[in-house]
Amino acid sequence: MTRTARLEARIAPEALAIVRRAAEMQGRSVSDFVVAAAQEAAQRAIAEGSLIRLSIEDQARFAAALIDPPAAPDALARAAEAHARLIAAES
Repeated sequence: MTRTARLEARIAPEALAIVRRAAEMQGRSVSDFVVAAAQEAAQRAIAEGSLIRLSIEDQARFAAALIDPPAAPDALARAAEAHARLIAAES
């Protein structure tokens, strides 16, 4: 992997000692260890941010709405009809 960007961070001496020890245990440089750890944490944060968590009650409500959706409000139905007419006119 080609390295083209630089990242700087301040770290407490106690935290640096822990990071150094962990990097040594894995046979890596501190830089490689920190970059890998940051990437793993970023991927985990992105994955977790992409999930929607629902309670059991909310899951049941969501499933019920998919199975038997409520009627569209009149304004939404009129907008859908107007959109359909507009698209048909452009075709």
